[in-house]
Amino acid sequence: MASLNDDECTPLLSASHPGDIVETITQNKSRWWSIRVMYLTMFLSSVGFSIVVTSIWPYLQQVDVSADTSFLGWVIASYSLGQMLASPLFGLWSNHRPRREPLAVSISILVAASVLYAYVHVPASHNKYYMLISRALVGFGSGNVAVVRSYVAGATSLSERTGAMANISAFQALGFILGPAFQACFTLIGEKGVTFQAIDLQLNMYTAPSLMGALLGIVNIILVFAIFREHRVDELGRQISNINYENEEHAAEINSEESVDQVAVVSSNILFFVILFCFAIFETIATPLTMDMYAWTRSQAVLYNGIILAAIGFESMVVFIGVKILSKITEERILLLGGLVIIWVGFFILLPWGNQFPKIQWTDIQNNTIYNSSYWLSNTADYSNHTVEPTGCPPVQSWCFYTPVIHLAQYLTSDILIGIGYPTCNVMSYTLYSKIIGPKPQGVYMGWLTAAGSIARTLGPIFVSQIYTHLGPRWTFGILCGIVAVSILHLSVIYKRLIAFSVRYGRV
Repeated sequence: MASLNDDECTPLLSASHPGDIVETITQNKSRWWSIRVMYLTMFLSSVGFSIVVTSIWPYLQQVDVSADTSFLGWVIASYSLGQMLASPLFGLWSNHRPRREPLAVSISILVAASVLYAYVHVPASHNKYYMLISRALVGFGSGNVAVVRSYVAGATSLSERTGAMANISAFQALGFILGPAFQACFTLIGEKGVTFQAIDLQLNMYTAPSLMGALLGIVNIILVFAIFREHRVDELGRQISNINYENEEHAAEINSEESVDQVAVVSSNILFFVILFCFAIFETIATPLTMDMYAWTRSQAVLYNGIILAAIGFESMVVFIGVKILSKITEERILLLGGLVIIWVGFFILLPWGNQFPKIQWTDIQNNTIYNSSYWLSNTADYSNHTVEPTGCPPVQSWCFYTPVIHLAQYLTSDILIGIGYPTCNVMSYTLYSKIIGPKPQGVYMGWLTAAGSIARTLGPIFVSQIYTHLGPRWTFGILCGIVAVSILHLSVIYKRLIAFSVRYGRV
């Protein structure tokens, strides 16, 4: 990870006036160690989501047979709904109180929710709703993302911020790498695993990842109290005495300037919503899509998609490093536009074509019936006691009979392209947004940006669970291509307004 810390290891040596002391070596070390704790917090937040994302569907099927793909959309969306509600609250809290408080509370909620996830099999009924609650609480605890990004934005100078934001996103990507990778490793435990009767705990491939997330959360809380300190610098790198306090001279300087460009703020939130909406659909659809298209079993889908998502996460790490380099020689707005174009191409490739169709579940009786979805639906129940796990596209989805298969080469190519476009758009969105806001306290602003992303993560899984289930991948990816195309046009229209606050008003 040494390459990620190049920007942060360079102390600020110059000031706006000769003889001014920007910060001492001790302050610089303390500031960057605190920022590194925020990197870890972001990493754990992404792990809390990704470590179970490939196994939610088979785990949900195991604990509650009444759950369907529509309910899966709600389970995945509940994480983002919780984060959406929590982000502005934690952001507002961090603007007026020491950030250690919302961080400790949010991480504690995340730990408790992760433990609850491991126990959703215990109740005699309504298990799917307990899973829904646990994922919503994990999301609520992950609302500290707004606190993390607002702290880093306030604790870095304008020249340091792109690198620091890229590092945050890199650690977030690392969480997406290790989360599915851990889940893939835990498949070795199997679905039965080990049962501890004394505490009603089933340690298996579904519960072990969430318990690991809880353990990492406890470590995070310890580091927040042991290492994290409050720091704030202005956009030239000069230390401000307290991150939640501004002296009269600095406050007067800020108030004398014009207000933040709200058009740029709203537009940034809209673009960020689209970026997260598309990625939420991409990661939600991965398991059911591959099970339908390639007749993978539940265990195979968890393992293979875990490997694929881990590879995408590693690819994202490389992209973040590249973005840090490219941002020094080209504009961040150009990188954002390029990332959106790559995402559009990635989804366009996923459109089904050809005359090969996916395998239908229970193909052993396929020759004795007709291609009629209502017939299959009425007769599937007769085979519900089949000893072998059904694989292939379920006949209840009528599009399975007339929609061409998405070839594995298409799927993998799309993965690669989205693995380039999404991280580029992610880090550029946060960087531009923090620079547009400028020197004003960013807790609430970052809370709203995180909430916009959370709304996208809430609506994305619900959208895909309904459109994909009833209309299939052609409509799903066709609509996504249209949404991204409109976003590219929107970015082109407001392109000139997406500039830093200090640049707009001539402060830098």
